[in-house]
Amino acid sequence: MKRLYGLIAILVIFLGFAFVSESHKEAAQTKEVPTVGILQLLSHPALDAIHKGIIHGLAEEGYHVNKNIKIDFQNAENDQSNLKTMSARFVNEDANAMIGIATPAAQALANASSSTPIVLGAITDPKGAHLVKSNTHPGNNVTGVSDQAPLASQLKLIQKIMPNMKTLGIIYTSSDDSATAQYHQFAALCKKEHVRLKAYSIANTNDLNQVSQEMVSQVDAVYVPTDNTVASAMQTLVATATAKKVPVFPAVDTMVKAGGLATLSINQYQLGVTTGKMTAAILKGKKPADTPIHFVRKGEMTINLKTAKQLGITLPDSVIKEAKQHGEVYR
Repeated sequence: MKRLYGLIAILVIFLGFAFVSESHKEAAQTKEVPTVGILQLLSHPALDAIHKGIIHGLAEEGYHVNKNIKIDFQNAENDQSNLKTMSARFVNEDANAMIGIATPAAQALANASSSTPIVLGAITDPKGAHLVKSNTHPGNNVTGVSDQAPLASQLKLIQKIMPNMKTLGIIYTSSDDSATAQYHQFAALCKKEHVRLKAYSIANTNDLNQVSQEMVSQVDAVYVPTDNTVASAMQTLVATATAKKVPVFPAVDTMVKAGGLATLSINQYQLGVTTGKMTAAILKGKKPADTPIHFVRKGEMTINLKTAKQLGITLPDSVIKEAKQHGEVYR
């Protein structure tokens, strides 16, 4: 009987060790799968393209969703309280890295944590938005990719298509740090090139219809910087401008698809791919503080022939040729 009790005791101890060992093994396997929180300001084609590119970029570096990485994607729908709550969610779930798509999203993440690695998913002016100490030496837990538009090239394109233009309008959201920074940079370029620029600002999408109606009655063409608020209501701006035969030149390629006339811009999807690759590098041990902000300097020609026809504008052959060979043509 004693021998039986002894065997039972040994069996219980063995099973106990086996259970603990298996639990540790499962915990280790769970920990090996990193969690990346992606916070997007709102839904519109440019930001959606960046998000898709991020997933692609991670996959190219060996991180495949539902296999060896967990993606917690949250869309704040342009609500500040959502940005704060969703950022806290990522921190509470101990995410290995967080990605902010659009400046307000990145700022919310930075406010939520000073230790979790944060990757900027195409932020126009990281230093100006107080997200990094400098673009070359971020110096904290934040780094990423900038979607700074090639403003000088875009202005030259507008002048090429509109050689007789007398007044150029620019419309931007006054509360958007990135859009405001681009407005000031673009204004300086216009002054240098002796282009008369007339500025119009909005507080939110509710202002766009009224402000754009006033604008298109006073300008020959409209430039739109990288502005998420205007982008989300691009159809409203295009409809108002087209009715007055005023072309809209956006900073972003996806806004040309929505009815803009032309741009020489950075590919939003490729920005996302670069963001995904940078995130992968950080997951593998690279430090954000030592990782410079990545800038894409060369843009791609994107044109909308349908819009050109509606406006009665003939695009230069060189512009069409470049778009066909190295960019995108919407018909």
